[in-house]
Amino acid sequence: MRSSPLADRTVVVTGAARGVGASLAHEIARRGARVALLGHEKAALDAVAASLPGPAMAVEADITDLTGLAAAADAVRAGLGRPSAVVANAGIAEGGPFLASDPGAWRRVIDVNLVGSAHTARAFLPDLLDTGGYFLQIASLASIGAAPLMSAYCASKAGVEAFAHSLRAEVAHRGVGVGVAYINWTDTDMIRDADRYAVLRELRGHMPPPARRVYPVDIVAARLVRGLERRRTAVYAPGWLRLTQPVRAALPAVVLRVSRRALPRLEAEEPVMYTGPLGAGGLADSAASGRHAQAPRSGT
Repeated sequence: MRSSPLADRTVVVTGAARGVGASLAHEIARRGARVALLGHEKAALDAVAASLPGPAMAVEADITDLTGLAAAADAVRAGLGRPSAVVANAGIAEGGPFLASDPGAWRRVIDVNLVGSAHTARAFLPDLLDTGGYFLQIASLASIGAAPLMSAYCASKAGVEAFAHSLRAEVAHRGVGVGVAYINWTDTDMIRDADRYAVLRELRGHMPPPARRVYPVDIVAARLVRGLERRRTAVYAPGWLRLTQPVRAALPAVVLRVSRRALPRLEAEEPVMYTGPLGAGGLADSAASGRHAQAPRSGT
């Protein structure tokens, strides 16, 4: 792995305490990079950092706090050197009917996923301009085709895709690359928690076979890091997701047809509940931001 373009460079990964972020940190470190792990839960970040094969540091930071994120960027520069790559991975989700959702929690998804990604770029872009670096925005299949009962998450992921496209056009002439990573269902605690809710689980089950599959997190991370090494403008994990781009204009009609058939039956079987923050990462963000997870309630 020492032949990797990432070798002996500093790479920042946000949301690195678990899931995709932690797996990305391992893949990046295996390629000889120095890895800075940012996020909530300092103890979990420290554990990931300690498990990496090369130099690493854990910095606790809330990516929605620009002042704190700027301090984290200073700490990374002092501890590992100026970053050559930044992966904006941190994200949270909630599920359930829009009217049943907690307005503050709904906005928090937007703040973390979209505003937090922009803050991450703002804090580290001076380094990337200096190093001719690369910014990889983790998006989702939800950026291409929005789904019901996940309005905040879908809106935020569509937003980060647009943000990354805009930023790429703005900084390309200055030698900085910007990529968008589209990932499908990945075996993380967020997805496992979502699967506890029958309506979310069954809606995923109505997707075409490749799209409904949950992919191992290490396989997804390895593919993302290969894109990171090549400074791709678009990275797809799994690779078949690129086939959704030419037909994305037709996807809302397909989702509407499926939802019209499935949701009435699912609502008749049991109330469709608001989930609150999904997964340990969502709960950690709620705790760190001083929010209390709302008990599930019916949206019917």
